[in-house]
Amino acid sequence: MKLGIFAKTFEGSDPETVLKAVNAAGYSCAQYNMACSGLASMPDEIGLNAARAVAEASRSTGVDIVAVSGTYNMIHPDLATRQAGHRRLEVLAARCADMGTGLITLCTGTRDPVDQWKEHPDNNTPEAWRDLLGAMEKALRIADRYDVDLGIEPELANVVNSAEKAKRLIHELQNPRIKIVLDPANLFEVASPEQQRDLVAAGIDLLADRIVMAHAKDRNRDGTFATAGKGVIDYDFYLSRLRAIGFKGSLITHGLAASEAPGVAEFLNGHLGGGSSTGIGR
Repeated sequence: MKLGIFAKTFEGSDPETVLKAVNAAGYSCAQYNMACSGLASMPDEIGLNAARAVAEASRSTGVDIVAVSGTYNMIHPDLATRQAGHRRLEVLAARCADMGTGLITLCTGTRDPVDQWKEHPDNNTPEAWRDLLGAMEKALRIADRYDVDLGIEPELANVVNSAEKAKRLIHELQNPRIKIVLDPANLFEVASPEQQRDLVAAGIDLLADRIVMAHAKDRNRDGTFATAGKGVIDYDFYLSRLRAIGFKGSLITHGLAASEAPGVAEFLNGHLGGGSSTGIGR
């Protein structure tokens, strides 16, 4: 597995500055965000030079761009907002080849009108699922046009809030461009060690043939998010289950401060290399 990080963890508005920081902190790949090019995360326009600058920075720093963030609220209650997201997704997809990546990560969305990462009771309604199917069909047509894959992530606050929902989406749409980004911290809030391991193992096994990226953050005992290695997730178990399915993609950490990045790289490399590191700052 390659160790990576959200590029947006680091300050900077040009890709070379940001990717140099990624490399210096101990990471060989990144999930890119257009904010690192001084643009909106989902811009209305990406110039050819801006896209090529990402690829050039990747080459000069040795940091692979394994994905680019294309998150927007796919089931926003306002149709016009959803349509704007589709337009911006196409802008992003059209420049992926120039940036040197073939994967866009998505947010399956929430009915919350303000925060795309906030849970809403209507997320589990048939109408929300219908809207997600429609949005994904549009996104997949864009993906086909530009030869990119789309990474969705089971996330408790979104309409795809479990591994089972992700599997249902894959089954109903029957499109090989739908890929999975798996984050164990998004499969539970508060769980015993045994429950946590059961959920992680079941999620990995269920989605094994579609997992292209693994995320690495953590949960505190009270259910709040934590930096990888500072919480309750059993990383030896998580990574062993990924190895068991033959996963050789990237492990991308996020939800941390730039100052924490070197320590997290050391922690995760300890587990990736079969070390016995037990955590940072516990």
